[in-house]
Amino acid sequence: MASSTPTLAGPPQAAKKPHVSTHHGIEVADDYAWLRDPGYPEVTDKEVLAHLEAENAWFESRMAPRKGLIDTLFKEMRGRIKEADKSVPQKDGDWLYWIEFEEGAEYKKWWRRPVDAPDDGSEDELLLDEVALAEGKEYFRLGAISVSKKGNLLAYAIDDNGSERFTARIKDLDTGELLPDEIPGTLSSLVWVADDTALVYSLANEQWRTDNARLHKLGTPTSEDVELYHEDDEGFRVGSSLSANEKWLIIGASDHETSEVRLVRADDPLGEQILVKPRQKGVEYDVDEREGVLYIHANDTHENFRLATAPLENPGEWTTLIEGSDEFYLTGFDLFQDFFVIEGRRGGLDKIELHWYEEDEFQPIVFPEASYSASLGDNPEWDMDRLRISYESMVSPATVFDYHVADGRLETLKVQQIPSGYDESLYKTERLEIEARDGTKIPVSVVMRKDRADGGPLHLYGYGAYGISIDPGFSIARLSLVDRGFAYAIAHIRGGDDLGRAWYKAGKLERRTNTFNDFVDVAKGLVERGYTAEGKISISGGSAGGELMGAVVNSDPHLFGAVVAHVPFVDVLATMLDASLPLTPGEWPEWGNPIEDHAAFELIRSYSPYDQVKAQAYPPILVTAGLNDPRVTYWEPAKWVARLRELKTDDNELLLKTNMGAGHGGKSGRFESLQETAEEFAFILWQLGVEE
Repeated sequence: MASSTPTLAGPPQAAKKPHVSTHHGIEVADDYAWLRDPGYPEVTDKEVLAHLEAENAWFESRMAPRKGLIDTLFKEMRGRIKEADKSVPQKDGDWLYWIEFEEGAEYKKWWRRPVDAPDDGSEDELLLDEVALAEGKEYFRLGAISVSKKGNLLAYAIDDNGSERFTARIKDLDTGELLPDEIPGTLSSLVWVADDTALVYSLANEQWRTDNARLHKLGTPTSEDVELYHEDDEGFRVGSSLSANEKWLIIGASDHETSEVRLVRADDPLGEQILVKPRQKGVEYDVDEREGVLYIHANDTHENFRLATAPLENPGEWTTLIEGSDEFYLTGFDLFQDFFVIEGRRGGLDKIELHWYEEDEFQPIVFPEASYSASLGDNPEWDMDRLRISYESMVSPATVFDYHVADGRLETLKVQQIPSGYDESLYKTERLEIEARDGTKIPVSVVMRKDRADGGPLHLYGYGAYGISIDPGFSIARLSLVDRGFAYAIAHIRGGDDLGRAWYKAGKLERRTNTFNDFVDVAKGLVERGYTAEGKISISGGSAGGELMGAVVNSDPHLFGAVVAHVPFVDVLATMLDASLPLTPGEWPEWGNPIEDHAAFELIRSYSPYDQVKAQAYPPILVTAGLNDPRVTYWEPAKWVARLRELKTDDNELLLKTNMGAGHGGKSGRFESLQETAEEFAFILWQLGVEE
């Protein structure tokens, strides 16, 4: 973004090419349908590429005067990162494993050393060098990585264009050489089985769906790989893992509301598979095994899940171990040799509890703050006497604890260092409840400086989909807004599962609009409480959170002073009507199936941001896209921006930036991604008049 960027006469205007489709007897006009390259996922249409490049040029032209601010923000954010940094080593068998960033490096290096070796670097072994693998590539992402049980082989998979189709390779750790085995097109974990002689993986099919679990025997052509399981329901995805004791290969198939699990012995992956329980619509479950007893986490008797057990010889006979509860949302469990751990949320706050086999007592882990985010970290061994825990809050940097099981003690192993300085005492965090229009109280997490003036600018973030919670965690980037007088708020709206499964269900399908209403009502509530003022609120969200951005600027544009929509899912109706797209069939349980259901068609059409753009004033909007994005295809944000340009009645900024060599997650390096955050924040500060 050089200062010599030429000034353009005006934003690009996409051509209008009439296109009409008919569904349920209703015509849907889409003059910008041509922006979808018919050869997708290959995008070669010259007119399409020229339009995207023109939008990028307009973005560059408009942001060029902000270059100084972008550089300042980037330096601030980078200055908060400890560039030469490494994770706390973790024992797994005979080795200690850790990852490390070198000074200035965009990517990690993966290391290990023998457990009894001195910590002086003399016996450190470099397993995988992401820096070398990424050299010369515009995009690089490491997917799965897995060391064999004997510790002499490393399987890993990389994506170098953002398409999320990974190529798996195997490295001989004794010689450092790559084996000839190469598996392109994976989209899964890589699971070692059969005494380290084979890998289990899943391929992405032409529609980017993992409908299979396959077995690759080392040293054989991939054409000879055996399909262990094939899923015929196009809405389901398949994934594989090992049981905690590594005795069982677990093959799971699921969509957004139903699951089914099979077990087969890891030492005999071609052997007889055990179906735990046939799928039943709306029932989700996952499974692990210990000493012939299955432990099942399921929502069959309560939407907030229970933990049940079953004998291996009769896997469908489930007996409740921990009842489902309205108060406690049981999100998962982990088995260890002498105890098991459950994780969940009570009142929206993370809880971790240890339970002993054959005993009724349990041991909760107590954390030092009233509002925080906590979860189990990497605990790879079956026989553990201490548990690795990850912890943070909106004012407390990321912390790594070891929890000593015997005496219930939290030992601090590492606290995120902020080289440029961070004084926690300058900040405060609050947990609010703001009433939505239907009377539901929506939790809101807020962080700000203690010396912030009332009524100043406020940034509001939201997601609200797929039952994904947005935890009140720490962010080094966020400080660049907070230190300029912003309050930063997270709206824990319906559609996420922040308050349990019912919270999720209350924001999906026919109740989807609750999500949008909650976000608007939180914004209004923050104004009413004096935290900010109308027009001083910036908002952001990505993917399904980008759909949220599109919906609220259609309904309440006057509230917001700046909007950032990352890879926004805004063309909801057209996407849900197209079963050939990668994600669509698997998404119908989340949004509804407008192909078969007229009511679903009408509901989606009523809120789909692209379909509801109208002639009115819109706030300033920055939109991002990824040309190789298989989740939210690039033409969704491109079409949305084109229609906004056509219909909006204001002169506010509307910018579209398409990453021509990246996908859903944007740029891949740790500093490259910060550069994009700096651009986002510069846009917000520019539009709200806070550019110092």
